[in-house]
Amino acid sequence: MPLLDWLNKQDAVHTVQKVSYRLLEAVPELGACDPNTENMLIQGDNLQALKALLPLYAGKVKCIYIDPPYNTRSAFTHYDDNLEHSLWLSLMYPRLDLLRELLTEDGSVWVSIDDNEVHYLKVMMDEVFGRKNFVANVVWQKRTSPDNRLRLGAAHDAILVYKKNAFTQNESFNQLAVNEGRMKDFKNPDDDPRGAWASTDFTGMTGHATPNQFYTIVSPNGKSYPPPEGRCWALAEETFKKLLADNRVWFGKDGNARPRLKRFLNEMDGQNAWTWWTNAEVGHNQEAKKEINELFGASDAFDTPKPERLLQRILQIATNENDLVLDSFLGSGTTAAVAHKMNRRYIGIEMGEHAQTHCQPRLKKVIEGEQGGISKAVNWQGGGGFHYFRLGETIFDEYGSIHPNVRFAALAAHIWFCETRVPLANRADSPLLGIHNDTAYYLLYNGILGDRRPQSGNVLTQAVLDGLPPHNGRKIIYGEASRFGKPRLEAENIVFEQIPYDVRAV
Repeated sequence: MPLLDWLNKQDAVHTVQKVSYRLLEAVPELGACDPNTENMLIQGDNLQALKALLPLYAGKVKCIYIDPPYNTRSAFTHYDDNLEHSLWLSLMYPRLDLLRELLTEDGSVWVSIDDNEVHYLKVMMDEVFGRKNFVANVVWQKRTSPDNRLRLGAAHDAILVYKKNAFTQNESFNQLAVNEGRMKDFKNPDDDPRGAWASTDFTGMTGHATPNQFYTIVSPNGKSYPPPEGRCWALAEETFKKLLADNRVWFGKDGNARPRLKRFLNEMDGQNAWTWWTNAEVGHNQEAKKEINELFGASDAFDTPKPERLLQRILQIATNENDLVLDSFLGSGTTAAVAHKMNRRYIGIEMGEHAQTHCQPRLKKVIEGEQGGISKAVNWQGGGGFHYFRLGETIFDEYGSIHPNVRFAALAAHIWFCETRVPLANRADSPLLGIHNDTAYYLLYNGILGDRRPQSGNVLTQAVLDGLPPHNGRKIIYGEASRFGKPRLEAENIVFEQIPYDVRAV
């Protein structure tokens, strides 16, 4: 597979390994309402925030949408979008690498981009996600009229869609509700008791056709129809006869037209999406700007918002209620706002002060029941909540020791993920973190056993071992020191890891 190369690519590829694991510090006064919510708004550099999320959310995010800087060489109020091309590529690669780790096995990532970088981004995402996992390049008609400044102006943005693994779309993507335009196609000219129906083509391509798809069909009025030139019938002759007997074949009002299949409205779960999304369907730039102006006022609006209907379409296809959605370039907060209104869980990451000045107040308005965007379409009445976080200390201090602000649960989650590569299911409150592949993992740290004295809780001694939850198989125990020699550790089937020296970066 061809690979994209650029200046300092190797540094970008290895950036993830160099990023320190940081704590996420809750800021309760900036959160809102429901204290039991899993929704998160994180202020800070998204690369560091994504690394911090790995121990808890690796493999748990169903849908990722990001709208990164487009590298258009224009200065935005809330972003420095004037990045040299190779720097932009180096910015994107490690973030895509971490985003892939966070996706569920059937999850998908959707990336908005314009023509300045879309082709480079496509090749990069082929490398990170695998070319076979490319799904589609959605074309969103973002304008309502031509740009009068240009003889040939852009009318669209692209949205690149990839899956974590090469499942078929039908196994993880949803159909859309039948829209009004499609509804007009359903009629009942023959008074079928099953109700309104639309006729669909009964021919197919010959590439994978079998011999029993080439036969002649005779209409009720006696006209013969072989397959059209270069085509075959969509189904085998025996299947066609069953459909004919069930009055599911339409030969036109006079009974003499080429056969078509009847598809009944009451048997449809929805309609399939395609890659051309018009501004009438999912909104446009002016609509997005109006939504933001109503939320923040025209003088303090965000420069490059996306309309709520666009995010609604993505989440309709890629998620179901209670699925987890992530946006690590949250911008004005549109993804989180739409996810909240659609009863999805979400994590939003945004750097800079406007995480607090734009995203946080927008989500508070959503909770209070604001009626802009898609609110009326989804009958949004308010409710729910979110927690607000900032990036805290690194797990190691400047001397390589565990930072004194790191608490037991945070270190436990980090060690569990480093050892197992899966997130810890529940917040750790016991020295036994869990059992994975018949190996039990223990952490002796921060007085978890109720005694901080060196000769007790944080040091592996016989008394401490006797007090640990038992496990008959292999045991990996992290602690400050061990009083057991190598023969004794082997006899007890213990691997001892010393804190901080054996605590690895993710």
